Amino acid sequence: MTLLTVLIAGLGLFGLSIFTSESRAKEIGIRKVLGASMRSIFTLLTNDFISLIIIAFVVAAPIACWAMNNWLQNFAYRVEISWWMFAIAGLAAMMIALITVSFQAIKSAIANPVSSLRSE
Repeated sequence: MTLLTVLIAGLGLFGLSIFTSESRAKEIGIRKVLGASMRSIFTLLTNDFISLIIIAFVVAAPIACWAMNNWLQNFAYRVEISWWMFAIAGLAAMMIALITVSFQAIKSAIANPVSSLRSE
């Protein structure tokens, strides 16, 4: 069930990245015509998603830590929750988001700018 949840979330993130790159197609085309590198276009498209992942982690980590500590107090053999468990979860979320978004970001960075600017 966890894999299915991650897959559905990844598909939603992929759809959002497609929508973002399509809505910014003219901006990306103009930046490429003016000499923007592939790296700058990649960071332009991925910074929004990375900042959202960081904000979500900062909000969710303390709540999850508090909830897990309260839940684990009811067991006879208690397991301690460490900070590195949350760090691994945050890094995994960041890597999944980067892998999902990077495909569309690279595709938009490689695209011909003439095709996006031709309609105007």
